[in-house]
Amino acid sequence: MTDPTPDSICADPASLEARQARWQALDAAGAAARIAALVRSLQRHNHLYHVLDAAEISDREYDLLYRELEVLEGRFPDLLQPDSPTLRVGGAPISSLQPFVHRVPMLSLGNAFTDQELRDFEEKRAANGRISGGIRQALVAAGEPPDAELAYIVEPKLDGLAVELVYEDGVLTGAGTRGNGRVGEDVTHNLRTVRDVPLRLQPPHPAYLSVRGEVFYDLEGFAQLNEARTAASEKPFENPRNAAAGTVRQLDPTIAGARPLRFIAHSAGEGLEDLPSHSALLTRLTALGITGSQYTRRCTSIDAVIAAVEHLGGQRESLPYEIDGAVIKVDAHRLQGILGSVTRSPRWAVAYKYPPPQVQTRLRDVIFSVGRSGKVTPVAVLQPVRVGGVTVSRATLHNADELTRLDLRRGDLVVIQRAGDVIPQVIRAVAEDGRSGRAVIAYPTTCPECRATLGRATGEAATRCPNGLQCPAQLRRRLRHFGSRLGMDIDGLGIKIIDQIVAREMVRRPSDLYTLEAGPLSDLERMAAKSAGNLVRAIDVSRSRPLERVLYALGIPLVGEATAGDLEQHFGGIDPLLAADSDALEAIDGVGPDVAAEIRSFFTDAANLAEIARLRERGVRFAAGRQRSTSRTASSTTARATSRAATGAAPTSGVLQGKKVVLTGTLPTLSRADAKARVKAAGGKVTGSVSRRTDLVVAGEAAGSKLEKARTLGVTVIDEARLLAILSGEA
Repeated sequence: MTDPTPDSICADPASLEARQARWQALDAAGAAARIAALVRSLQRHNHLYHVLDAAEISDREYDLLYRELEVLEGRFPDLLQPDSPTLRVGGAPISSLQPFVHRVPMLSLGNAFTDQELRDFEEKRAANGRISGGIRQALVAAGEPPDAELAYIVEPKLDGLAVELVYEDGVLTGAGTRGNGRVGEDVTHNLRTVRDVPLRLQPPHPAYLSVRGEVFYDLEGFAQLNEARTAASEKPFENPRNAAAGTVRQLDPTIAGARPLRFIAHSAGEGLEDLPSHSALLTRLTALGITGSQYTRRCTSIDAVIAAVEHLGGQRESLPYEIDGAVIKVDAHRLQGILGSVTRSPRWAVAYKYPPPQVQTRLRDVIFSVGRSGKVTPVAVLQPVRVGGVTVSRATLHNADELTRLDLRRGDLVVIQRAGDVIPQVIRAVAEDGRSGRAVIAYPTTCPECRATLGRATGEAATRCPNGLQCPAQLRRRLRHFGSRLGMDIDGLGIKIIDQIVAREMVRRPSDLYTLEAGPLSDLERMAAKSAGNLVRAIDVSRSRPLERVLYALGIPLVGEATAGDLEQHFGGIDPLLAADSDALEAIDGVGPDVAAEIRSFFTDAANLAEIARLRERGVRFAAGRQRSTSRTASSTTARATSRAATGAAPTSGVLQGKKVVLTGTLPTLSRADAKARVKAAGGKVTGSVSRRTDLVVAGEAAGSKLEKARTLGVTVIDEARLLAILSGEA
């Protein structure tokens, strides 16, 4: 199996069984490539989901990719990467809120997708019939009778935001999101406004209690919220989950107070350890005044668990809130303690994930969208239909192979599915009378924008327009990327302006932006003399953007914001970068052979070199610098303030000047992003791997191969406390 492109890794329509067969067929070389691709993809989707609340794939697709990585790492343990998502929990907290430290980690759950996997959770058997895994084997190994009764709790898995509530002497004193499992964001100010969250517990209560659960909108509340937004001429929210996450993270509590947020508890971190079972814990929480789910069931066999999961799944459409699965937990706390947990999840619980909901609608048409790189993507235009809590009218068809597989015709009745915040996907066309008489929709042979002949590289799924900037669609996308916030940050260069300056041939490439004058711009629709002047000034200001921003704006394949920053820090200017060979590029931490090859290819292309020359002639600096836009500067300032608030110490500039630092494991109070920001603020460079050139390794809990390598090489290893002492000038 070839290593998929980032665009196609999440576009696999194969069944779970077919995917599993491919996983098992890989040899070591194939597994190494696939593991690397999966790690990159999962890291990206973790960031989109946990930090940006902008998921691009469904929870089920993420879980299947995660499962594939687990399987491959299990088969080839030597290929386990030190940054594998299987070694950590969730994502880092955002910087605009204060840190919230979980005294007991909030772990995530392993997943099951079939009845057999639920049976394997309890008792997995080898080909000879002997028990070879599951919680039953672990309990027997710990001295429990092999025929001991196992009772379970089955709960709905709410599609909301995981949070923890802290009560001291019965009074709510804190609330935080899960974050990375150890440090989240402090959202006490917003959780106080949720009507299901008691400000004071009913007596008798523990002196200290931490309660875990989900914050969410039920369907009625979400509908009311969107009705109010529509009446106020505001854009409705896409789905309940992201609306809840965005509300909880607001800085102004009056916003949350005006919205119908709900809270349902599902467990406790501390304070009720003396109770004999999870079912007793749920009963106790109810007595304390904390809302639990009314759909929870206790089962005394795995067969009863499977029946309960099936029954709950059948109720999905009639429940008052959205769920994406069921959670199965061993009921007895004593047995939970024996089973314990692995790095990422408890061994005594598993989440059964339901398939995403599917609906039928009519296919009106298929259009073909041209992207920045020339990739031509087919998109289904649908009769609007509600699915997964959202009304949708378009669905991705991925590529030419997928269009051929689906064999679509205009007017088809099609089955689509959508989960969470994902663009819907067409699953199949429904066989019906008259369908065979309609013409099959064919993939075009020429670009729908510029009519250039389309091509497809060997081994690549994407079909592309080869016309580059001569294609108006590619030019428009390139200009949007060039002027974006992470690029040249040109205020006022919006989509409608770009469409007009391309249509009027005022620009033919990004460098032409620096020749625009206010007079001609003021003739554009929705532009006047003042706004035209503002745009010209914004373009002029962008000439002084630092090299990392310019490199990102150029759109070099595989070079994102972080890699662009590494290139700036390493080379310091455009000329050394242009002269760098592959070996020099690969010497940079985080730049592997694939990225190096793309950079070399970009900087040896005559058209790209000519564009760089034009940009330099027109005043773009291409020089290193620490300049940031106002919004990013504010974000950085907030991040530094957050780090200081978390530790009580301010970093001393320059104390790590020139030092190469590696972070590994989970730190007690600092998120990885906070620790990295503080090291960089003190003049250090955070690298991804340990070598003889590494100066310090900061190790936290569950530090793995990097810690061992540091010890082997004699590199200095410190903990978080020592790092904070160094940063504050106390060491």
